[in-house]
Amino acid sequence: MPFSSSHRDRGPTSQRWVRASTPEDGPAIVSLMREAGLEPHERPEHMYWKYWREREDWPGSRSFVVTDGSEILAHGALMPGMCRLGDARHRVIHIIDWAARPSEVGTGVLLMKKIGRLADFLLGIGGSKDTLRIMPLIGYRACGTVTGYVRTLSPLGVLKRPARQRWKLAPRIARSALWSMKAPRRRQAGWRALRIGAEEVSRVSLALPTERAGMAVFERNEASLRHLLACPIVPTELYALERADRVGGYFLLSYVPGQARLADCWMNSEEPADWGALVHCAVAQAKRHAGLAELVAWSSDPLLSRTLENCGFHSRLTLPVYLRGSNGLTPPQEILRVQMVENDASYLHLSQDELWA
Repeated sequence: MPFSSSHRDRGPTSQRWVRASTPEDGPAIVSLMREAGLEPHERPEHMYWKYWREREDWPGSRSFVVTDGSEILAHGALMPGMCRLGDARHRVIHIIDWAARPSEVGTGVLLMKKIGRLADFLLGIGGSKDTLRIMPLIGYRACGTVTGYVRTLSPLGVLKRPARQRWKLAPRIARSALWSMKAPRRRQAGWRALRIGAEEVSRVSLALPTERAGMAVFERNEASLRHLLACPIVPTELYALERADRVGGYFLLSYVPGQARLADCWMNSEEPADWGALVHCAVAQAKRHAGLAELVAWSSDPLLSRTLENCGFHSRLTLPVYLRGSNGLTPPQEILRVQMVENDASYLHLSQDELWA
């Protein structure tokens, strides 16, 4: 359960308190994150959606701070999730916007440990060099990787985005053009994509992720999808996959400057052709948006990875995945299926060139 009140820590940091943040803390949180070298979301509506907007699966604030009573010394927010690991369902949270004042040694780790008590597992995906160095020291264990894939939508789209090294544009455009020409034609196997609004999310309720042999899957529900659709940071669209009046899957697209992201997807089938239809439908919908150079996706499970590669996607990055168990729990042996919605990857973006191709 979330913290119901301020919690005073005893010991060497006895003058430090961990408490849930409020919207009034917003400016101080932004200032702290900038001091730590991060680029925070500072618009009130963005912060409210991330930290304080009500969620059915997590009552109360999802943002916590360490304070000495007058100033905020560290901050961390969480993204809640539920996953069946082994024989039981477990609450899993991913910490985002984790920052501490450089002069306040240990406050960030203190906050991480306090937040960690609110769930069965803490999830970590990628991170800065400093974060990856610290994670094993505070109990995180490696449990696989997730691969980032990209498919070109418009080879010339890269010209519309700012780039640090302009001399690389010509090779990038040539490579993107080659990938685009080699990409297979759309094969939808009778499936069609229907855009679903927040008020219609129940239409995909029978096509949400379920456990698969040898693979742990994060749960989705109507409330979590509605929360994602309400994101004010980037446009987000939900599509149902329908064939013969039956909904068999869904996908979620988010849009950042120059790039579409396949933020989440699932097909109630283990047939490669059905998964291929989902990916081809996602590509077709992304192409409807002008000015996009590419569509990107994450995959940590073999079926989706093969499907993306067969649909013209190319591997561009690999991120480590970590879990930290509470109360003696250990990470499972199964493959852990993660998507961009497990953390902030579906909406996080900067103003500089972030294209993958």
